[in-house]
Amino acid sequence: MIDTVIFDLGGVLIDWNPRYVFRKIFDDEEKMEYFLTEICGDEWNKAQDAGRPIAEGNRVMIEKHPEWENEILAFYKRWVEMLGGPIHGTVDILQTLHAKKEARLIALTNWSAETFPIAQAKYDFLGLFEGILVSGEEKLVKPDPKIYELVLDRYDIDRSKAVFIDDNKANIEASTKLGLEGWQFTSPERLRGQLEERGLL
Repeated sequence: MIDTVIFDLGGVLIDWNPRYVFRKIFDDEEKMEYFLTEICGDEWNKAQDAGRPIAEGNRVMIEKHPEWENEILAFYKRWVEMLGGPIHGTVDILQTLHAKKEARLIALTNWSAETFPIAQAKYDFLGLFEGILVSGEEKLVKPDPKIYELVLDRYDIDRSKAVFIDDNKANIEASTKLGLEGWQFTSPERLRGQLEERGLL
């Protein structure tokens, strides 16, 4: 019996991709991918998601790669352009779950504390959650086990009666090790089927 559904946000409910910006900046796709892998890659971005100030993240990377200064600064200066909009099929699921009121709705997201307010102002459906735990505010990021324990504790969630939905396989594996059932998100259609099987939709 599931009484709590914990959603990731980026890649599940909100389409976010830095390529929406950097395809406008780079003419060369290969050069863009190099920049998004070797310069402003996942580990660099995750440090901001873990609470490092954006200004510090920029400074550290510009010191290492001064020749990329303009591109590095563009990452957060044009961050809002990386938002591709809601993933409508999943938003529909969220709205249905909220209307049915058979499960608590919580969000657990890796997100910079400095940019998350932009998303909150932009997407009304984020107001459907009972609570949202933002990594940048807590200075913890998935898949660190501490962030899962924190969300379970803060919202008094029984892990044996909860499910966690995330598009990142490593994040799902981490939740499962802690006894929190995890579903890797691949499409709204598949998620709807999973929720129907468990009697939530």
